[in-house]
Amino acid sequence: MSQKHILVVDDHREIRDLLSTYLQQHDYKVSQAEGGEQMRALLQDHGADIDLVVLDLMMPGEDGLSLCRFVRESGGPPVIMLTAMSEDADCVVGLEMGADDYVTKPFVPRVLLARIKAVLRRQPQGAAPVAGEQSAVVRFNGWGFDPDQRHLISADGLLVPLSNTEYTLLKVFLEHPQRVLSRDQILTLTKGREADPFDRSIDNQVSRLRKKLEPDPQHPALIKTVWGGGYMFTGKVES
Repeated sequence: MSQKHILVVDDHREIRDLLSTYLQQHDYKVSQAEGGEQMRALLQDHGADIDLVVLDLMMPGEDGLSLCRFVRESGGPPVIMLTAMSEDADCVVGLEMGADDYVTKPFVPRVLLARIKAVLRRQPQGAAPVAGEQSAVVRFNGWGFDPDQRHLISADGLLVPLSNTEYTLLKVFLEHPQRVLSRDQILTLTKGREADPFDRSIDNQVSRLRKKLEPDPQHPALIKTVWGGGYMFTGKVES
C-alpha cells in the first residue's frame, strides 16, 4: 500500500509541527501550509499526490470555509476541518461546502488520526480506467453517474464533480432505489464501523447532494424526506 500524503493547513506553526510529527510517526507523508496562498500553490503543484487536507477553519486572510469551497469546486482531495468549540454553526456551513468531517479544538491527535483513517477508507479504491476504456455509467432521471471518475453527467453533458461524501451517499441511494433508508441505515452504509449513532451530518450531506441533483432543492423530487423514517431515492436507475 502506498504511503498516504496529508496536507496540514494551519496558521499556528506549533500545531502544524505537532500534527506533522504525529502523522509521520504513523507512516503518513505530510506537507504543511500556513495559509491559503501556500495551500493553493501546493495543490496546484502536487494536488494529484495529496490524499487529504486537514484545514483550520479560522485563519487570517482567506478563511477555511473559502478554502474548503475552493478544494471542492476544483475536484480536490477530501477535507477534514479543525474548528473551535464555539464555531458549531460554521462547522455546519463547512459540511455544506463539502468538508468530509471536522474535529473540534482542543483535540487529541489520535482522534484526528482515527477520522483521517475513516475518511481515507471511504475513498474509492482501484485503478483508474485505461484511456479510451468506457466506465460503467449509471443512468437515472436524465443524469449519468460515473463511479470510476466520481462525477455526475448532466442531461446536456456537463460534468459535475462530487466530494467524497457526496459520491458515497449517491452510490448508496443508487444501490437502494425506491426504498426508505433511515438515517442510521445511511450512516452505516456510508461510514461502516465508523458510524456514530449521534451523527446528524447525514441531513447536511443530503442537502448538499440535492443542490446538485434537484431543479428545486427546497421541493425535492429525487431524494424525498420520509418524515419519521429517513430518506428515499425515487429515481429510476438503469445501468
